[in-house]
Amino acid sequence: MVTVLVPLAQGCEELEAVTVIDLLRRAKIKVVTAGLDDQPVVASRGVTLLPDTSLDAVLNTPFDMVVLPGGLPGADHLRNDPRIQSLLTRMSQQGKYTAAICAAPKALAKAGLLEGKHATSFPGSLSDADLKGVKYEETAVVRDGTVITSRGPGTAMDFALTLIEVLVGTSIRDQVEAGLQRAKP
Repeated sequence: MVTVLVPLAQGCEELEAVTVIDLLRRAKIKVVTAGLDDQPVVASRGVTLLPDTSLDAVLNTPFDMVVLPGGLPGADHLRNDPRIQSLLTRMSQQGKYTAAICAAPKALAKAGLLEGKHATSFPGSLSDADLKGVKYEETAVVRDGTVITSRGPGTAMDFALTLIEVLVGTSIRDQVEAGLQRAKP
């Protein structure tokens, strides 16, 4: 079974976190949410999220992908957490997927995972130093190898559907999307 870790930091963007968790679970992907501490997570708009476990409890568990929700100060907490940095580096070295949305690509940048890659983020969330060597795009979702990035809350559904396609295929992505009743442009 495909497994995904979604670390939840205090101040994360709840729309991004919940959309990713919900859609991946609709695709029958095992999603584990892990708080950076053992407390309920108060997201950026005041919604309280209860992680499945703590990050410490799953650090040595193998995952196929790690997905970082954005939001502030959540993305800063992810960027500054040495456990997250170590996890991102290890996932990359193992050829596993790393994904981040909104301001969270700054955590990927700090781990050196964006250099030489096409990527996107919430406008202005990446510093000049973060952008060094990055082929920055202003599109909803950018995939470059095993690194997947997205812009923000408004792109969360497209981001999650892309993650589903990457992990379990276009057919499952299409099934999940059909159930959402999204309007076609």
